[in-house]
Amino acid sequence: MPHAILLAHCPDQPGLVRALASFISENRGNIIQFDQHVDSLEGEFFMRAEWDLEKFVIPRPEIPIFIRALAEPRKMTWSLHFTDERHRLALFVSKDSHCLYDLLSRHESGELDADIPLVVSNHEILRSAAERFGIPFHRMEVTKENKASAEAQQRALMKEHGVDTIVLARYMQVLSDNFACDWANRIINIHHSFLPAFPGAKPYHNAHARGVKIIGSTSHYVTGDLDEGPIIEQDVIRVTHNHTVADLIRQGRDLEKIVLSRAVNWHVQRRVMSFRNRTVIFT
Repeated sequence: MPHAILLAHCPDQPGLVRALASFISENRGNIIQFDQHVDSLEGEFFMRAEWDLEKFVIPRPEIPIFIRALAEPRKMTWSLHFTDERHRLALFVSKDSHCLYDLLSRHESGELDADIPLVVSNHEILRSAAERFGIPFHRMEVTKENKASAEAQQRALMKEHGVDTIVLARYMQVLSDNFACDWANRIINIHHSFLPAFPGAKPYHNAHARGVKIIGSTSHYVTGDLDEGPIIEQDVIRVTHNHTVADLIRQGRDLEKIVLSRAVNWHVQRRVMSFRNRTVIFT
């Protein structure tokens, strides 16, 4: 029996938890998880509620009607999801394979509970990797001159395959503002955490030359501002003078895989809420 998941936020006010919990319990819903957070600086209340639908008396198609009646007087922004509605992910890649292999392996083992109907790339090099897992591969060369038409083709592919979220698994192309805005909070990116101190094509070389003592990775939602979207997950490890550039690159890639997989998993499990370029994550 599927569960319902309600994500909601609104101005903080008395009685919110009681109202939402009572709505579920009074309609014979069995609460599986109920998480809340109040941002005292913003005065905003956040909540994730998950409940069993087995004995819930409100028919599933009518649940949004009752939630809407509960939400409107409280100025609540909300979304309702069901656990039997599998997320559909498109993986965008370029030449680096580590994040692609990691996500496809987690998908094949069942650790990533989502569907991956296609892989999109601006290079041919990773076709065999996608096809090894039985995932259709679409190459679309992207240049400054054809960027608009390439993104139009990508949009058409996303619609054709019913894609919910795009994962930039080391996709080395900057998306247009329009594309990013149309897919707000539905594009997840991953990169090293040396920015803005060590930008460019060889951040690990430059960081090594400066003798950094930690390296890290950041996963975030994509916005029109490059690498400045709401952060979903980050992690770091310590390094020493004994580590070579190759060591830093290897450990950085390991971090990228872990951080990206966490971010994608939390996203597909409906555990991430974005608000004013920040995130609240109920794990």
